Order: sequence, then C-alpha cells, then structure tokens
Amino acid sequence: MCRTTRALRVLETSHPPVWYLPVADWLPGALLPAAGSSYCEWKGVADYLDVLSGERREEGAAWTYLSPVPDYAVLRDTVAVYPGRMDRCTVDGEQVRPQEGGFYGGWVTDDVVGPFKGAPGTLGW
Repeated sequence: MCRTTRALRVLETSHPPVWYLPVADWLPGALLPAAGSSYCEWKGVADYLDVLSGERREEGAAWTYLSPVPDYAVLRDTVAVYPGRMDRCTVDGEQVRPQEGGFYGGWVTDDVVGPFKGAPGTLGW
C-alpha cells in the first residue's frame, strides 16, 4: 500500500518512534477519510483515515494532520498508521512490532529500547 524512502521519524516522550509516510507514496484509493479526530497538544488536530487493501478495510487505522501547528508543519501531507493493525510494517527491512496498548502508534524495532507508554499501568507517565 505504501513504500517510501521519504518517511519522517517523530519521537515523543516515553514513546517509540512514529513514522509519518508521505500521502503521495500511498497507492491511490488506499486511504479514505474516517469518522473521528483527536487532539495532540503539540501537533494539533489529527484526522483519522481508513486503510484499504484489496477487500480489507481497517477503520481509523491511520491519522493525518491536515493543518498541523506551525512547529509541526512538516507533517502536512503525511500519514501515520497503527502498525499492529497492518499486515506488516518494516523499517530498513526489519519487521516492526507495535507499541503495547491500543492508543499509541509507536513502531518498535530492535534499536528502540523502552520502557514505553501503552502497557498496563503506564498511561499516567
């Protein structure tokens, strides 16, 4: 659905990185607007997207910042996904493991060391 060499790696406190993938690098029709949004105090309003692949539709499995705050303007026209809701995500050929919990969308690889938010008892960090 998306293959890119132009992804942006974003780090936040107590999180593994989230990779933002250019919208232009997704296959046409793979992303559709979804219901819902959320607010990040740093980046602004995130709008959700459904991810389509063949007959499969993962509702709200991706998000984008259509109008990010000025400090995160680089995220405009990019999309992040919850790796645990995709068949497979890789970084430099290594298969990504999703961050624990269902709220955060971190991408865990062998070179990323925790602890991270997401596991039981960590949401208040």
